[in-house]
Amino acid sequence: MVEHMVWIRFKAGVSDARQEEHLAGLRSLAGKIPGVISVKAGKNFTDRSGGYTHGLLVTLTDRRALETYLPHPEHVKVAGPLKQDADLLAMDIET
Repeated sequence: MVEHMVWIRFKAGVSDARQEEHLAGLRSLAGKIPGVISVKAGKNFTDRSGGYTHGLLVTLTDRRALETYLPHPEHVKVAGPLKQDADLLAMDIET
């Protein structure tokens, strides 16, 4: 399996409601893209994140599923607006 992790730091002025819209959009990807097993997104509650405030964890069947997920229209529809409102870091690992 592959874990796709994204650290999110919303830019100043992005309202709490808008942040939740982004997280809901990310969560909605479960079941829409082949190879996605689960999608989890939420707010960080520790002081160890270097200023990143939210996180995303997508579990996929394999690397091929990740290659399908990233350019998939449903992902692009959600990720595009998020990139405008936040700074992101991403990491992918096999488990």
